[in-house]
Amino acid sequence: MTPLRSTLSISDKAINQSLFRLKSKGQIAQVRQGFYVIVPPEYASTGILPLYFFIDQMMAWLGRPYYIGLLSAAAIHGSSHQQPMESFIMIGPPALRKISHENMVINFLLKSLWEESDIVKKKTEAGYITVSSPELTALDLLLFNNWLGISRATEIISELADEMKPSVLAQTARRFPVTATIQRLGYLLDNELGNEKMASVLEKALANRKVHVVPLSISKERKGKISSRWKIIKNTEVESDL
Repeated sequence: MTPLRSTLSISDKAINQSLFRLKSKGQIAQVRQGFYVIVPPEYASTGILPLYFFIDQMMAWLGRPYYIGLLSAAAIHGSSHQQPMESFIMIGPPALRKISHENMVINFLLKSLWEESDIVKKKTEAGYITVSSPELTALDLLLFNNWLGISRATEIISELADEMKPSVLAQTARRFPVTATIQRLGYLLDNELGNEKMASVLEKALANRKVHVVPLSISKERKGKISSRWKIIKNTEVESDL
């Protein structure tokens, strides 16, 4: 993506006036300061392009590694139970402010590190985007479960399970740094979703780790029955449409 100032032999004032005029007509939209997208007639009603049309270019312009995660990734992988009203982008430090447009909200969530092996490239009509694998998406949904809660996460994971592969989940879990998240996913696959094959993979991944008793929900009190297999305190009921 080439900056306007390096391609047009006109002043900054003239560029800003032109951008303002095009924005007023709804022909372009400002996603964030300094970054604009062209809005074709078919998207005039929303005034903005879908995220996948520009996210890769915008993050390259910002010079920030990223991947599409959580509910946004689940939707890309075919989870239709709950289509996200907001988009979720995972980035490394430093933080980026949330983008709020009339018809689009983009949340940037901080994650200190991730393995490229757990990221997949998805081709769209506008190019490629980087998305967490189904296996990493499932783990991230529980790592950041304060955003959507255990019940909603479980519903989405139930659909993601069709796209997950035991061999890939084993590798992703071994690389995943947060042991408590692996415990939570194993517990849900075992006790709520009845997926013993996937649960056994995670049990093996935990075998060489120091495992502590942790609550199922990070937002509830540490009170409830403890699962001996997963060392999970069932401190909340999982309520879903499964």
